[in-house]
Amino acid sequence: MSLTVKLTPDIRLLMTADAVGGVWTYALDLARGLAPLGVRTSLVVLGPSPKPDQRLEAEAVPGLELIETGLPLDWTAGELADIREAGAVVRGLARGLSADLVHLNSPALAYDGGFGAPVIAACHSCLATWWSEVRDGPMPQDFRWRSAALWQGLINCDITMAPTAAFAEATARAYEIPRPFVVHNGRLAPAFAPAPRERFVFTAGRFWDDGKNVELVDQAAGRLDAPVYAAGPLESPTGDRRALHHAQPLGRLSQDEVGRWMARAGVFATGAVYEPFGLTVLEAAQAGCPLVLSDIATFRELWDGAAVFVSPDDPGQMTAALQRLLDDRDEAARLGAAARSRAARYSVQAMAEGVRDVYRMVAPQLFLKRREAAA
Repeated sequence: MSLTVKLTPDIRLLMTADAVGGVWTYALDLARGLAPLGVRTSLVVLGPSPKPDQRLEAEAVPGLELIETGLPLDWTAGELADIREAGAVVRGLARGLSADLVHLNSPALAYDGGFGAPVIAACHSCLATWWSEVRDGPMPQDFRWRSAALWQGLINCDITMAPTAAFAEATARAYEIPRPFVVHNGRLAPAFAPAPRERFVFTAGRFWDDGKNVELVDQAAGRLDAPVYAAGPLESPTGDRRALHHAQPLGRLSQDEVGRWMARAGVFATGAVYEPFGLTVLEAAQAGCPLVLSDIATFRELWDGAAVFVSPDDPGQMTAALQRLLDDRDEAARLGAAARSRAARYSVQAMAEGVRDVYRMVAPQLFLKRREAAA
């Protein structure tokens, strides 16, 4: 007697990413969360090649196919033709892979359209909204043409997403488009055992980015009676470099190394003035770190009631908040527990299910066919 096994077809997703910042983490976690929902991901990487530890992270994602292109990112491209060429390559890959859906984490790649499959744009950050929060006056020419390319790409996508309501509203205002659907990012909780909290402050990020405003934490580091450690690159992909004067730089660390620092840190701090979501803050909260955050709309949306907020322009406020939590272990423990509890809302499963629901809006037939095949 033989058994007939009905195979349920996977939905083929082509997703773009880069290995420079949080989009890499987002893409891997999303692919991991979508796999049990029947979505198989081919991840097309633009920009610098993934580091060895990043490759190991990608290999741990079930069914993930990694495709490196070496093509420029939209924000490092020298001219519009570079973005259009990258978009053409991604279109060709989508067709060659018979992708059912295309998820662009760089929406400018849709500048010329023509993907032959529904296209989802994920808005993680952009130059126009960055400029409005970090700089004054009119944008320079290189920002203007890149922002125009992104606007054209957004128009050509079938649907848009953003990781917070605050950033969705900022994106809608900047590009005069309908408000993107909001799906909060998620992150795998760390696997490290709880460790005693030590008397130091930890911060992490792409410190070459002015939007991270690392100067706020660096200035506070010069006034505290405890060390401040800063994990992250000080040099940008374009060669711009930043110096720390008081915090102790750790350089770029792997995800595991960052997690171990967070498991021991007495306080996590960031002074960012532009942060559409902030995966590093989520990781610190999952590790049970008490959070001291700059008072910006995205952080208020995600962490109000579970963090201490300070003005991003006032090193004195940052110093006082950090010193208080370093000195008051009970209050630090209370805030760390509150942060961990809040972080539970932002799981990979919740993110994947939210993104899946957005996919259903543009391609309901794909999910209907899969459900019928499983019946």
